[in-house]
Amino acid sequence: MLIPELPDYLTSLGGADYKGLIISLFTLTAMLSRPFSGKLADKLGRIPVMMFGAGVCFICSLIYPVATTVFGFLTLRLIHGFSTGFTPTGAAAYLSDIIPVNKRGEAMGIVGTAGTLGMAGGPAIGGAIANNFGLDAMFYCSSGFALIAVIIVISIKETITAKQKFSASLFKIKTGDIFEPRVLAPCLIMVLTAYAYGAMFTVIPDFGSFVGIKNKGLLFTFLTVASLLVRLLAGKASDRFGRVPVLKLSTLLMMSSMIVVGFASDATLLIIGVSLYGLAQGTTSPTLLAWATDLSDEQHRGRGIASLYIFMEFGIGMGALLSGLIYGNQSSHFFITFITCAALSLLAFVYLMTKHSHSTH
Repeated sequence: MLIPELPDYLTSLGGADYKGLIISLFTLTAMLSRPFSGKLADKLGRIPVMMFGAGVCFICSLIYPVATTVFGFLTLRLIHGFSTGFTPTGAAAYLSDIIPVNKRGEAMGIVGTAGTLGMAGGPAIGGAIANNFGLDAMFYCSSGFALIAVIIVISIKETITAKQKFSASLFKIKTGDIFEPRVLAPCLIMVLTAYAYGAMFTVIPDFGSFVGIKNKGLLFTFLTVASLLVRLLAGKASDRFGRVPVLKLSTLLMMSSMIVVGFASDATLLIIGVSLYGLAQGTTSPTLLAWATDLSDEQHRGRGIASLYIFMEFGIGMGALLSGLIYGNQSSHFFITFITCAALSLLAFVYLMTKHSHSTH
């Protein structure tokens, strides 16, 4: 709901030069919190981790209307990142506990579809509320949705039976808590492909305005609807044909979509490129999550999933930050911004072809 309106909101506060930080600060906190959320999900349980993340989202959305300085806004973005740092880690670990291995890809596709529905409807709803009732109403409505998420999580039964009691020692992170070596391959593909996600959400609102698209949320709706259409099929395909073969196709498609976006000179071509990216992202995301879950040790599944999300947040954050710098509010820089994304997607494809040419999972 918030993302399409935040660049203009930050500009109105006098922070036009800091657009790249809107996503990158959020993802920085999410990334730094992953080792903690992964460890806590394994030790305390999945439910407390999901609850904390949803609670942060609820509180931060309430505070945005009073964060009326550039520093205050950016600080809040930093804190808001804890929501993404905790809730998806707990949710993915919870899902892997209750789903059979041979249905894992399909299940990740279903939960990804649910998230995509939120991302498809969110920008449109947020834009409509902001245009008709103002930005404050949009922030409060966002907080309301987060509160509903908290209520839903309360009703879920915990899957961890041997839970530890809460103590300060749980926040002592050792080297082994930060990264699960078993999931290195999906993590590398994640960081290379997530860069494009950060770039899209940072630069696409301005690109849309440049080609004459007035509703900034419209492009995100095309992206997320395309992602929605493919997620269930992609999840089932990865269960049947293997994670790596599906990822080879999705990384090639992602590269192609970034080339189309880079060459876009009108609204139609930009929408086509964005939609192709949605198909690629919707295929890549659940497949990588299922692959990381496959490779994780059963006792440290939260850590394995958290490791994947750390690389995702790093990729998104770098994509947002570097694309913001490359773009520099100059329309002539759109091409190089997205060709960089295409090059990284190609690198992911090459890695899969060379390092996992004989592998399926």
